[in-house]
Amino acid sequence: MHRRSGTGYTGIPAWIYAIAAAGALFVLLPLLAMVARVNWSQFIPLVTSESSLTALGLSLRTSAASTASCIVLGVPLALILARSPFPGQRLLRAFVLLPLVLPPVVGGIALLYTFGRQGLLGKSLELAGLQIAFSTTAVVLAQTYVALPFLVVSLEGALRTAGNKYEAVAATLGARPSTVLRRVTIPLVLPGLASGAVLSFARSLGEFGATLTFAGSLQGVTRTLPLEIYLQRETDADAAVALSLLLVAVAVAVVGLSYRRPRLGVAPEGAFR
Repeated sequence: MHRRSGTGYTGIPAWIYAIAAAGALFVLLPLLAMVARVNWSQFIPLVTSESSLTALGLSLRTSAASTASCIVLGVPLALILARSPFPGQRLLRAFVLLPLVLPPVVGGIALLYTFGRQGLLGKSLELAGLQIAFSTTAVVLAQTYVALPFLVVSLEGALRTAGNKYEAVAATLGARPSTVLRRVTIPLVLPGLASGAVLSFARSLGEFGATLTFAGSLQGVTRTLPLEIYLQRETDADAAVALSLLLVAVAVAVVGLSYRRPRLGVAPEGAFR
């Protein structure tokens, strides 16, 4: 017997629900185990200690900065990949998405050998008085490196789903390419862009490996919340669990914001004026 959704036939066999339930439990049980391990009587003092608040504040600031960087770099990349076929496009996409499958520590090593004191660009930057590695800027670069693919994938998918018929109409009516981009394309795929930005923020918030390798762990400078949790795990297990739960709660709230059903296929109001 097939289940029906509120809109009709789903086509999902009953046994699929059993496997889906097992998959959900596989994700939820570790979280429930962590919740059961929390020392609730000390939860507030643990998550509001000076080191915890400093790490959380640094994580939020650097994640916001890296998300802005992802938008600046990712929107042009997604546009090129979705709308402008060219030789080597698949190869470029593969390299852009590479951080999704690379171990973060490998990304950190790559950044270190690019922007470090003895790196490809590091020597020139140091001569200009700029030291990137083991600074807050290094945290932002590490987070941007691992989070950029999330925005590109989300926005490229939205661009392909939306199509380009409204942009073609706007161009036919005499709109310049920059005007079409600003008044038609971006408003049309804004839900996809917002979703990608939120996912990038969430990924930046949880970044650990590349940050530790490229930026180190200096309190108030590069020690983000994931690094603080790692250090607390060795000295205060209760604090590590409490901070882990805090990070999970923030991440769930952030990711939940990204799952809004996009309304594509409707021309933005006033786009052709």
